[in-house]
Amino acid sequence: MSDTVYDWGPRHYSTAELVVDRWVHLVGVGFALLGTVVLLSLVGIFGDGWAFAAVLPYAAGLNAMLICSAAYNLTKPSARREFLRRFDHAAIFVMIAGTYTPFTTRYLDGAWAIAITTTIWVVALIGVYVKIAFPRRFERASIGVYLALGWILVVPTRPLLHNLETSTSILIGVGGLLFSAGTLFHLWHRLRFQNAIWHLFVLAATMCHYAAVTRAMAFGAGAG
Repeated sequence: MSDTVYDWGPRHYSTAELVVDRWVHLVGVGFALLGTVVLLSLVGIFGDGWAFAAVLPYAAGLNAMLICSAAYNLTKPSARREFLRRFDHAAIFVMIAGTYTPFTTRYLDGAWAIAITTTIWVVALIGVYVKIAFPRRFERASIGVYLALGWILVVPTRPLLHNLETSTSILIGVGGLLFSAGTLFHLWHRLRFQNAIWHLFVLAATMCHYAAVTRAMAFGAGAG
C-alpha cells in the first residue's frame, strides 16, 4: 500500500492513517445502526412507554454523531467536506444532550429534572446553531463547552447515585473520562494516527454510555 499524503486539515494524513480512521468510522456507524435496533427493541420489551420516549433523543444523537463524523472524515478535501464539517461538530452537542436525557428525565425528580434537562438542551441547541452558522469560529471555546456539558451530571451527583445502580454510574463516569482523555489526542496534531486514536476514544466512550443507557432504561435501576 502506498503512503500517499493528502491535505485533510490541520496536518497531512498518510494513506495508512486514513485507512485506519476509515475502519474506525465503519465500525462506529455499524455500531450506531445495530445498537439502535437492539436498544429500542430491549426498551420496548422490558421498559415502558416513557422509557421508550426518553431513549429516542439518545438514539437520534448516537446516529447523528457517528454518521456525521463518518460522512465528514471519509470525504476528500472539498467544499462539500467543509460543509459536512459543520454538521459533524454540531452533532456532538446533540449526542451529549441525547445521552443524558434518559437519565435526567427518568432518574431525577422535580426541579432537578427540569433544570438539568433544560440546561443541557438549551446549551446544546445554541452550540448546534453556532457550529452551523459560524464554522471554524470559537474552536477552542467549543471544546471547553463540550467538556463542561459532558460533565454536567456531576451537579446532581447525589440524587443520581441514589437512583442509579453503581455499575451504571461507573459506565457513565468511564465514558466521560474517555471522551475527556480523547480530546488530548484531538489536539495533538503532530502525533501519527492522531485522528484515528481520537475517534477510537470517542467510540469507546460512546459504547460505555450506550451500555449505561441500556442498563438503566431497559432493565431499570435500583439503588447502587
